[in-house]
Amino acid sequence: MVLAAGRGERMRPLTDHTPKPLLEVQGKKLIDWHISGLIKNQHQQIVINHAWLGQQIVDHLSPLKDQGFNLQFSKEDEALETAGGLRQAMSLMSLEDYFFAINGDVFCPEFPFHRIKDLVLQMRNLPNKPLAYLFLVENPAHHPLGDFQLEGDMVKDKVENSKSLTFSGAGLYHQDLLKSIKIGTVAKLAPLLRQAMAEERVLGEYLTVPWVDVGTPERLAELNKKP
Repeated sequence: MVLAAGRGERMRPLTDHTPKPLLEVQGKKLIDWHISGLIKNQHQQIVINHAWLGQQIVDHLSPLKDQGFNLQFSKEDEALETAGGLRQAMSLMSLEDYFFAINGDVFCPEFPFHRIKDLVLQMRNLPNKPLAYLFLVENPAHHPLGDFQLEGDMVKDKVENSKSLTFSGAGLYHQDLLKSIKIGTVAKLAPLLRQAMAEERVLGEYLTVPWVDVGTPERLAELNKKP
């Protein structure tokens, strides 16, 4: 799943008429970097949620259906936040247990999409099945305090004065993580993750490939300066 329902308030005025995932980075629309990576690695069942100016996203990506991809759209009348968006979109998936999701407004052209299927198999074989597997990155300048800590392959809530990392916006989620949310409800993901962390059911890794949260016009402009 690619999460693409955000309003992009910090990106205004660029997002007044264009949804943030359709802004261009290095000559290619932001969401297309993810879609290309997923397709290249044989992930052909893709769900995309949308809200603000969402029809533009539908119109841009719908031609993929003619190429044989199972592409579905989860329309939100109002943005449901991350957990709410995931929960609603799950109704479009044929789920056995886990699914992958990534924020549509991050730039990570070297994301290891090829490892998703192997990670799912590994988690299925663990006795206490994890509820999530998170990809964490070094704290960017605009988020110096980070989100979580990584102890081996276990993700914990951050503790003051300890090394923290930032959640990249990409992760694998077990359907049970979201089962308490009613479809159509606005719900944040972080509280659910922290509860699962308290139960030692969140795994993760330190992602070392280039990653940028394209959250402001300045960050977008900086990316587009690079060759």
